[in-house]
Amino acid sequence: MKKIECTDLLSLEEYAQKRAAFREQIMQHKKARALPIGPNVTLLFEDNLTMQYQIQEMLRAERIFEPAGIQEELDAYNPLIPDGSNWKATMLIEFEGIAERQQALARFIGIEDKVWVQVAGRDKVYAVADEDMERENADKTSSVHFLRFELTPPMVQSLKGGAALGSGVNHPNYAHKTAPVPDSLRAALLADLA
Repeated sequence: MKKIECTDLLSLEEYAQKRAAFREQIMQHKKARALPIGPNVTLLFEDNLTMQYQIQEMLRAERIFEPAGIQEELDAYNPLIPDGSNWKATMLIEFEGIAERQQALARFIGIEDKVWVQVAGRDKVYAVADEDMERENADKTSSVHFLRFELTPPMVQSLKGGAALGSGVNHPNYAHKTAPVPDSLRAALLADLA
């Protein structure tokens, strides 16, 4: 999948004019790329468009317009775009109450390493988590993790041939699965593969 370059980005002024419409487009796009796994975990599968939005929002929020600053944002977010043989996702752990969330995050240490996808008839692929930095300590895990699912060529061929896709979490304190993944998400994820 194509990485984002400076020429793909809008200036701060252009973005201010187009932001509302672009934001609406992105919210619909993200909704179609979201996968709830049980009641408290959601995977948001990233792509070029979701990362372009993230970069534009960071440039806007930080008022970054210098080339070096823009390049720093590109360098930070381009690695979250799938490479054609993998999927990359933001994992959100969500609870309504603060106390409940804090207790859960203490119980969910290591959950990011227990998230999987599975092409029907193939082995599970467990996520490679948080390659940029550690997001947990001895007391708790983070409510946000960045995951990469690396697929083999036979898995990709099976998907292209119509195989179903499932996903889940095998953590001792959180075991849920989604099988099969909805067809609309499966189609979007298939488009991310070379």
